Amino acid sequence: MNSSSLLSLDDALHKLLLCAKPLNRVSNVSTFNADGSVLAQDLVSAIQVPSFDNSAMDGYALRLADLALNDGVLKLGQRILAGHAASTLNKGEAARIFTGAPVPLGADAVVMQEEVTVVDDSHVRFQTAPTSGQCIRKKGEDIEKDTVLIHKGTRLDPASLGLAASIGLSSLAVFDRPNVALFSTGDELVMPGDIEPHLLPSGSIFNSNRFFLRSLLERLGCEVTDLGNVPDDPKQTVSALSEAAINHDVILTSGGVSVGEADFVKPAVQALGELQLWSLSIKPGKPFAYGHVKNQSNPDKQAHFIGLPGNPVSSLVTFLMLVRPFLLSLQGCLDVTVEPSFERADFSFPKADKRREFLRAKRNQHGGLDLFPNQSSGVLTSAVWADGLVDNPAGTIIAPGDQVKFLSFKELMS
Repeated sequence: MNSSSLLSLDDALHKLLLCAKPLNRVSNVSTFNADGSVLAQDLVSAIQVPSFDNSAMDGYALRLADLALNDGVLKLGQRILAGHAASTLNKGEAARIFTGAPVPLGADAVVMQEEVTVVDDSHVRFQTAPTSGQCIRKKGEDIEKDTVLIHKGTRLDPASLGLAASIGLSSLAVFDRPNVALFSTGDELVMPGDIEPHLLPSGSIFNSNRFFLRSLLERLGCEVTDLGNVPDDPKQTVSALSEAAINHDVILTSGGVSVGEADFVKPAVQALGELQLWSLSIKPGKPFAYGHVKNQSNPDKQAHFIGLPGNPVSSLVTFLMLVRPFLLSLQGCLDVTVEPSFERADFSFPKADKRREFLRAKRNQHGGLDLFPNQSSGVLTSAVWADGLVDNPAGTIIAPGDQVKFLSFKELMS
């Protein structure tokens, strides 16, 4: 297949996202357990935060007008702790106050304790002239009532959960997470633990894809059913797909989506539904499949099918570039892509490819990027060593000092 007949990554993502209709199943979950979920309705505050003027630090609350009348010395009238009510501040008095405690009515400034001298048990001297409103956190300063704090379609993170708790929400309405069936194909695959590494037969390999794909799915909040490894057998492949379509939104496989004599996934999906085979104009990750498998128990329902290439780095890259945004879209997430940063290449890449390449690279101590020496699609050590991917356009060489697009694994894998 020549390069002109290959599908660009952008076109493939566009096609895929058109098929990713949000599941629109909504549940109320504990705010404690909502990290990574997608908000199903706008988060609107019913209160002001803070709900009262409070002190930003440990110190003394006072009325500014009293300082000029008393040569900087004021009588201590009350002691106010966080969580306790304050009395009105009397004329000529100061109040000992602690961080988060309510500012007494009449006070218009708080002076930190380091700038106040204790004269005796009942008097203090102010060493500096404060300004109006100093060290006071005003009512509604953080959040005004009826403000939309987080919009529907936002993927929640720890800061979001703290914000929800700050307005008194113990539970949140979120979109349900997709149910994903995962399996690998291939007679050559062996599960770690089934055989001692030094006894691995010639031609066999340990199944690595199953481990990183399952982990990536779980990080995206999916409910994963691991169906293990399916041998290169037509009947067993049809049976696995048919079973997976019953209770799952998505079926994800790796390997067997090519057109070789032992690649049985393609005819099995076609027998149970429909399949599109895409040859992507990216490196690594050329073969990719998308389609549907009908639910044999309920013909009105069907599961999305996604088939990834078998080479581990190809499988990883296509998952991050295509499957990740697809799964987030199913959950109703509005922001599904990762924005690249522009960073300096401290390497040479003189051989341009006709396809868009994703090169494994690592940040160095000089503020630039180093390139892993072996960029083969089977070298999984490159993904462990790297901090992310250089997104290199087709036909582009890279010289030291060039600015390149860099996609961080930290963001892509979260």
